[in-house]
Amino acid sequence: LNGKRMHAAGHLGRGMMIAVFDGGFMNVDKIPALHGVKLAGVRDFVVPQSKNVFAEMEHGTMVLSTMAANEPERFVGVAPEAQYLLVRCEDERTESLAEEDYWAFAAEYADSCGVDIINSSLGYHGFDDASTNHHYNEQDGNSTLISRTASMCADKGIICVNSAGNDGMGSWKKINFPADARNILTVGSVNEMGENAAFSAVGPTADGRIKPDVMAYGSPTCVITGRGNIINDNGTSFSSPLIAGMVACLWQALPQKTAKQIMKLVRLAGDNQQHPDNVFGYGVPDFWKAYQTGKAIK
Repeated sequence: LNGKRMHAAGHLGRGMMIAVFDGGFMNVDKIPALHGVKLAGVRDFVVPQSKNVFAEMEHGTMVLSTMAANEPERFVGVAPEAQYLLVRCEDERTESLAEEDYWAFAAEYADSCGVDIINSSLGYHGFDDASTNHHYNEQDGNSTLISRTASMCADKGIICVNSAGNDGMGSWKKINFPADARNILTVGSVNEMGENAAFSAVGPTADGRIKPDVMAYGSPTCVITGRGNIINDNGTSFSSPLIAGMVACLWQALPQKTAKQIMKLVRLAGDNQQHPDNVFGYGVPDFWKAYQTGKAIK
């Protein structure tokens, strides 16, 4: 992603606020590498609310660590100087349409807090009540509540970054909802060889738009667990925050750009932008290139 060059130039996300939508943030308040996180707030929209989001699942901790950890020489995230709003909107005990409502509540709340970027390493299509399952023909960025909400973000000055989903090897194969939303960055996963991870969900949307938008390391990604250990883990859940954090660095460097302009710069800096497809999208973006291009365009 050429993030080191952005960091060397002083762009580490300062002044940007990132909302992290997830299911829990185990021990974020205790892990030494996360002690320096600039916490803008914590909110829970799941019903019933948790007594303590820092005692819930570790998925959000791992996602947050890729962006916010700041322990020099050991583990530094992609946007260590950004502020973080931690929002629980995923109920790990069940899969139901209610979680899409929680997501919509979360997005409205994030907007009210002045968030610049949302990282949503979440996605839905199949539920415990199979009669409520989503279908591929709904993937137009508008048919489902969650995707309709995500599609509104850019016009409100928010860049929504969403994981593509990990269904590439299953019967569904396609991206999840709200990864089909319009004017967001949907992120798939590549491995260390630059190949698409087999699990990384693919496009296109039902109305023919290219998805995913871009790719990043997700097979594996270096993360910090809820117990404070550094491990390699797989999933588009972890490629998404790498892009979200780098977007914060880019937007810090180009503060006059709109949400849609920043997203366009990211896509056009992808290594597949000459021939985008529905496996890699526009490819792995070079954020230094995006910055240079954005700086040249007045």
